[in-house]
Amino acid sequence: MAHRSKLSPVGAPTRGTTNPNRLRRVDRWIASSPRTSRLLRAAADPLVVDLGYGASPVTTIELARWVRRVRPDVRVLGLELDPARVAFAQYAASPPMLDFRRGGFELAGTRPVLVRAFNVLRQYAEDEVPGAWGLVLDSMASGGLLVEGTCDEIGRLSTWVLVAASGPVSLTLSLRLAGLEKPSTIAERLPKALIHRNVPGERVHTLLSALDACWATAAPHQAFGVRSRWLETVRLLAARGWPVSGPPSRIRLGELTVPWDSVAPA
Repeated sequence: MAHRSKLSPVGAPTRGTTNPNRLRRVDRWIASSPRTSRLLRAAADPLVVDLGYGASPVTTIELARWVRRVRPDVRVLGLELDPARVAFAQYAASPPMLDFRRGGFELAGTRPVLVRAFNVLRQYAEDEVPGAWGLVLDSMASGGLLVEGTCDEIGRLSTWVLVAASGPVSLTLSLRLAGLEKPSTIAERLPKALIHRNVPGERVHTLLSALDACWATAAPHQAFGVRSRWLETVRLLAARGWPVSGPPSRIRLGELTVPWDSVAPA
């Protein structure tokens, strides 16, 4: 049997688009979410992988800063399929705390406790997503978590799924409130598992429609600022029976999390 580190990289190259602070919303969530922060604190070997970091290592460097707020000895490894991207990233490497290596869904033979994979699955077919999730999770340490999602070019709109070995756990929507016309604008940045499901009859469409309706009802609160309007929107959504979670500090930033089964494809 081949040694894990000799496994061939698995996956398709991404466009490589990246920008500083593009992933700040998910990074803050990873550092503050009870489940991910507990995982990092409890890990015997706190290794975090940034899968498919792109043409520049900047977002991997930023991820390292955020997770070290949780635990200073967290090691971060950026993985890319393109050897040229790996070579370019070496200027930022400081092994073993921050390193860059060629790898894909097989995670280059490593056993991280947490993987962040952003804008990686957009070019895949929807039916390929479960297999990609499974390959990543099978390569991780026991109890590991995958955070897989999508965002726009400068991080104003972002969504992600928290995935465990047992399956998807939750969906998080994170929006820049300033200038927001309506919450369903985020539909164009839904994760691959849901982006084609924003149609009548699907749960995620029902969620986004309910969000827009609550946003419209909360319009009078705009007089007190867009954040006040958003907080009223989320309160109204919860009053409709949606199981919204997340600490108030996260919700105030334009973020809400719901259990996966409330938005899972029908």
